[in-house]
Amino acid sequence: MIVEGGKAVYGAQVGILLLEARFPRLPGDVGHAATWPFPVLYRVVPGATPERVVRHRAEGLLEAFVAAGRELVAAGADGIVTNCGFLVLQQQALQAALSVPVATSSLLQVPLVQALLPPGRRVGILTISAEDLSADHLRAAGVPVDAPVVGCPPEGEFARAILGDRPTMDIEAAEHDLLVAADRLVRCYPEVAAIVLECTNMCPFAAAIARQVARPVFDMVSLVCWFRQGLAPRRHFHREDLAVCSTNRSLFPDPGFP
Repeated sequence: MIVEGGKAVYGAQVGILLLEARFPRLPGDVGHAATWPFPVLYRVVPGATPERVVRHRAEGLLEAFVAAGRELVAAGADGIVTNCGFLVLQQQALQAALSVPVATSSLLQVPLVQALLPPGRRVGILTISAEDLSADHLRAAGVPVDAPVVGCPPEGEFARAILGDRPTMDIEAAEHDLLVAADRLVRCYPEVAAIVLECTNMCPFAAAIARQVARPVFDMVSLVCWFRQGLAPRRHFHREDLAVCSTNRSLFPDPGFP
């Protein structure tokens, strides 16, 4: 058997572009390596602070993102994702600049989730900043501009820790902020039947949000796991298994029970 090389690293299909930040990353966060049931590659994008990406649309950072993305591809990544939903504004530019599939934002899931829902029901979006999530962001993700959107409390623990890039976070207070916002989303928009979390730092709290509002919740972790499944499809059988099947013998022999 002959195998081909050409990569520096093998077995890590997903490359993740990280913001330059020092806030705590909990298990479940895109930037926490233990979140993933498969290996990933990381690159931090210099200068890409939460403030600059969310408040200022990552202005002047495209070249840095492209350079870091190319480093990940050269290292062995077969697909690139990011860890901020607001980077959906750079989706087309990164697609054009990189030679592999790119998924910049959890918001890209909204049209798919909408297609799953009964008539009259809608996808709601929970974002770290409703003030900064513009119609441009929604259009870039293929999302209707009138989509139900609710943001975290601007002065709450979660928003201040992430957008302020603080080195500490009160986990209970941050979770409370998200549960309050989720409650407001389904109360203000009773037609919401599923939620997509824009912010990748919300992922550790997805289960708590789903329990609170009794609705399916999709986040960047669900998107990346789906993305990776396409990059490296699971092998369900080997040729030897087919050989066994072709002889009409079961892969699970009868133990001899009557």
